[in-house]
Amino acid sequence: MNNYLDAVANRRTFAIIAHPDAGKTTLTEKLLLFGGAIQQAGAVKAKGERRRARSDWMKVEQERGISVASSVMTFDYEGRTFNLLDTPGHEDFSEDTYRTLSAVDSAVMVLDAAKGIETQTRKLFEVCRLRDVPIITFINKLDREGREPFDLLDEVEQGLALSVTPASWPIGMGRDFLGCYDLLNDRLLLIGRGATDMGEACSGIDDPRLDELLPAAAVTKLREDIAMVRGLCPPFDARAFLEGHLTPVFFGSAVNNFGVRELLHGLAAYAPPPRERPAQERMVQPSEAPVTGFVFKIQANMDPKHRDRIAFVRLCSGHFKRGAKLKHPRSGKIINVHNPVLFLAQERELAEEAVAGDIIGIPNHGQLRIGDALTEGEVLNFTGIPSFAPEILRRVRSDDPMKAKHLSRALIQLAEEGAGSVFKPLLGADWIVGVVGVLQFDVLADRIRTEYTIPVRFEDAPIHTARWVEADDALKLKKFIEDNRAAMAEDHDGSPVFLARNAWHLERAADDWPDIRFLTTREQTPG
Repeated sequence: MNNYLDAVANRRTFAIIAHPDAGKTTLTEKLLLFGGAIQQAGAVKAKGERRRARSDWMKVEQERGISVASSVMTFDYEGRTFNLLDTPGHEDFSEDTYRTLSAVDSAVMVLDAAKGIETQTRKLFEVCRLRDVPIITFINKLDREGREPFDLLDEVEQGLALSVTPASWPIGMGRDFLGCYDLLNDRLLLIGRGATDMGEACSGIDDPRLDELLPAAAVTKLREDIAMVRGLCPPFDARAFLEGHLTPVFFGSAVNNFGVRELLHGLAAYAPPPRERPAQERMVQPSEAPVTGFVFKIQANMDPKHRDRIAFVRLCSGHFKRGAKLKHPRSGKIINVHNPVLFLAQERELAEEAVAGDIIGIPNHGQLRIGDALTEGEVLNFTGIPSFAPEILRRVRSDDPMKAKHLSRALIQLAEEGAGSVFKPLLGADWIVGVVGVLQFDVLADRIRTEYTIPVRFEDAPIHTARWVEADDALKLKKFIEDNRAAMAEDHDGSPVFLARNAWHLERAADDWPDIRFLTTREQTPG
């Protein structure tokens, strides 16, 4: 890359957030189609191996028709390089999504036109808000009957305390859906004109050509609606958008390829390039020359034939080149990065070079963990990569007692990649597995069976909740662990965990040990 700063300025690293069934996976596929990363639309309706979109590559995803793991897809479009991080839509896998959001600079919020803001959408939005992540809204499924556009805008504004500016406006809905009017560029976009059509340029909403191209009733309503939009909604303000206070709203139908190109143009024009990143030691600027990055995800067995483990690394600064020697501050060791990869979901190619904003994969055998930093020598610990205390805990047992050691290894590897929490009680031989949502147990059992050939079952455990424990005084922490040994465990990192039998047990421990902190959340920033 001849000009590193230009390359960084052209990066757009974003996530797609949505409630299940809002059309997130379909939108992902269509963005890849417009970006030239795939060649055939409608893969979600195809047969056999082509049935699933490129982001849903795990066996369990293909069988259940849901997204349960984050995927990274890199593609180019009109001079920009996009790094799209597709996230699980199902709330039972929200922790993976939260970590993924730590690696992006902006997000696309997908809403179903008939349902508006749903529970998971709201939760993910709040995570974005905590990070001041700019959000572009895409209201999907206009080809079906849905709610009035003004009602949807009002719900976003009132429900999320977020100013809204329509970037486009729908003309009709359901069977009567004709297309959209591009408010930012004064263009009429008619559905059925083909994916490459750039629309009809207009001199404004009063252009007589609209009367020629639209039915009389439709053009009358369009003009009335847009007059109300311009009277009620603020004009687009780039600064307010970048600060996370305002969202431009695009309307469309991803399954029909409609509105996707305009959304992509909006990302290219308005979404921010790589932003500065907080570390415990200082703020890291993307324009800095030394390479820095952090691990936000570990994925094992993307290629089951090779039993691989890939660390997903968000580059925060510098011009990375294949073969680089990077310091691993947690261990103090130097890692030679010989075979870094770029992603298109499960497919990958060698990454000869990359810059701030890019996501690279580093094959490793357990040395890298979520939250780890990589640098050219400086000791940094990036912040904002969360881990949550699980509220659903069960005992796991192998159907084959001879595979107990193999099960321990599998559980630790799955915990290191963030698939769940695992705890080894100080007393007793059984492992305890904790998750955010019940469906995670099904996925874990399926993965342990298919990837590690160990049939397992999860059984109820007499545990209400888990809390990491810490104290400023190491001796008091040691005393607490010894006195509560029957309720203590260690996680996969060896950190002490208190397993409470019920709410009273947790409250009593907190009252009896005021110097002990019982943590529901902690940052994965190994130092």
